[in-house]
Amino acid sequence: MLQPGYLILHDWIRSHEGVDILRNLSSINGQHLRPYGLLERPMFPSNISLENVHYKIVVVGKSGVGKTSTIAKLSGHPIPSIHSETAGIQVTKMYWPVKIAHLNKVVLMNLELWDTGEIALKKFDHISPACKSGVDGILFLFSFVDKGSWDEIPNLISRLTEPNDKLAKLVIGTKFDQFSHSEVSQRELREFEVRWQIPLKTVSNIVSTESSINDIVPVLNCLCEHLCHRDVLGEEAK
Repeated sequence: MLQPGYLILHDWIRSHEGVDILRNLSSINGQHLRPYGLLERPMFPSNISLENVHYKIVVVGKSGVGKTSTIAKLSGHPIPSIHSETAGIQVTKMYWPVKIAHLNKVVLMNLELWDTGEIALKKFDHISPACKSGVDGILFLFSFVDKGSWDEIPNLISRLTEPNDKLAKLVIGTKFDQFSHSEVSQRELREFEVRWQIPLKTVSNIVSTESSINDIVPVLNCLCEHLCHRDVLGEEAK
């Protein structure tokens, strides 16, 4: 499994340079990312010039684990107060800056997060191919208070990925602040990472907690590092 910090500088986002760039991507109070529509893009002052790299990320998991809310938390959009099944395909655009260690260069990651509801996925044949086409990475979500959603993760990985594919993969456990009621043990988490060689991150109760940049830094840095690794493997294969 890729070691954190191998390709990107994880603490860079808190440096003077990182804070200055992130300020242009944040809300007025600086507490969460600024939400963007599909046709919008961030504006930077003339002294900041960043390479913009686009990635398509599909978010999957059992219904009700919090896929839509997790996307909202990561991207700075309003977090839904109640659960409702996603109708069709929902695409959310967001931006995250990273500094590539070996190049000493800052890159702006343009992430498209694709979410679809289970009912729509089963009802319409075109949705699954649309999500899989041109995909660069997959986020597998489960809830700490729903054992069934955890048990479903290996099945999703086997069904949606291949052993030698170059997709960036990340598992996210939601409602981590309810860990005292968790139906998933620490031993199971450790064994999963060893068995599947896929990193596992957590987010808090996304229904009641406001989106915070400090909360999402580990998740986005991990995802972006694995996307960079995917690009490196692609270059080596040429």
